[in-house]
Amino acid sequence: MNSHRYLPHTGEDIARMLRCCGVTAVDDLYADVPPQLRLAKGYDLPQGMSEPELRGYFAALGRLNREMACFAGAGFYRHYTPSAVTSILSRSEFATAYTPYQPEISQGTLQYIFEYQSMMCALTGMEVSNASIYDGATATAEAVNMAVASARRRKRVLLSATVAPAVAQVLATYASGAGIVIEVIPEDRGTTSIPEMEKMLGAGDVAAVVLSQPNYYGIVEDYSGVADKIHAAKALMILNSHASPLGVLRTPAEWGADIACGEAQSLGMPLNYGGPGLGYLCCRKSLMRKLPGRVVGATTDREGRRCFVLTLQAREQHIRRQKATSNICSNQGIMTLHAAAYLSLMGAEGLRKVNELSSAAAHSLAEGLVATGAFALRYPERPFLNEFVLDIAAPLTADEVIASAAAAGIVAGVKLDGSSILVAATEMCTPEDINRYVELFKPARK
Repeated sequence: MNSHRYLPHTGEDIARMLRCCGVTAVDDLYADVPPQLRLAKGYDLPQGMSEPELRGYFAALGRLNREMACFAGAGFYRHYTPSAVTSILSRSEFATAYTPYQPEISQGTLQYIFEYQSMMCALTGMEVSNASIYDGATATAEAVNMAVASARRRKRVLLSATVAPAVAQVLATYASGAGIVIEVIPEDRGTTSIPEMEKMLGAGDVAAVVLSQPNYYGIVEDYSGVADKIHAAKALMILNSHASPLGVLRTPAEWGADIACGEAQSLGMPLNYGGPGLGYLCCRKSLMRKLPGRVVGATTDREGRRCFVLTLQAREQHIRRQKATSNICSNQGIMTLHAAAYLSLMGAEGLRKVNELSSAAAHSLAEGLVATGAFALRYPERPFLNEFVLDIAAPLTADEVIASAAAAGIVAGVKLDGSSILVAATEMCTPEDINRYVELFKPARK
């Protein structure tokens, strides 16, 4: 018998394995690992606990946490998650096979992917959505790969300076291995410089232009007529957006975009130390064959019942690797189901209400902080939805603002540099939270 409860192999099993490998002991399997790299002592693990002891241990850890009002954003936002979402995620009918190759036993997975795709198409105005990507940054990089593959010999991609730095960094990593040349379009007072973009397009050989809406600074950019300029240069327009604002802003399709992509964490997914996220990727029907991941379709079985199947799966698991559109996997598990459940529960009216409340909170906070005299809006002439940049008046610094707010139970925002921060508000920010933030920086009364 084996003394380790969760290791099923008996001593006889292990001896038989070692004989097949031509060695006499498990340590022989690591003979090529230098001794100085091997652990020379046992693991420092605590003694096992009973279930009540374990619950008590983690309850004590939980009490060490401090709930804080969150005004940080930069692509990830604290939105409310309806209780029904958690309940739906636990439903057994959706917990079918991870990879839905056999539709007969994968109807739960296939159905929620289909519903997710349908709702993302409605949200973006696009004709096709895939089963999602890991996060918004990789979705944008895959969108660029799509555009370059469609353009064939064109390898230049223009990237607005107002796209989030994390997205730009991931895109640069992808481009470096694919021979794609990324050129940055300068910004003009917080927005993309359209005249500079036109000049860069005039040089030719541009496969795509990547823009953002709202952009990294929270500004809602005006892209009227931009798609026409891009298409006239025979390039594709890629619009990166985090998903929730699409409930109130013009859709990527209405701006004339060919590909819509971005982060869907804002669809009620909890902030959790950087993850998990959910990258959405949608496009026009003409680009569907270049779309990575999977596409699920609805059909009927031989008895006329509605059912779901994989309609398109142009990746390396199904075709020759060198012919695959991408080697990335779909994030088609629990986060896709989460987004589908959230959108179905909120509906168009609920999503609009979330953004109206978020916008009202952000504008109230911006007005209050500026009135203290300690801050100034960096781009006062630019419209924003729920996020904005504040310049901090000397001698106060960004680090001091963040530290002072943290001491008062407030996450003040995201530091941009030594004298500016990026601040966001959502429907979770109460008037009391906003007043506490503002009161911290009001000048002391004499």
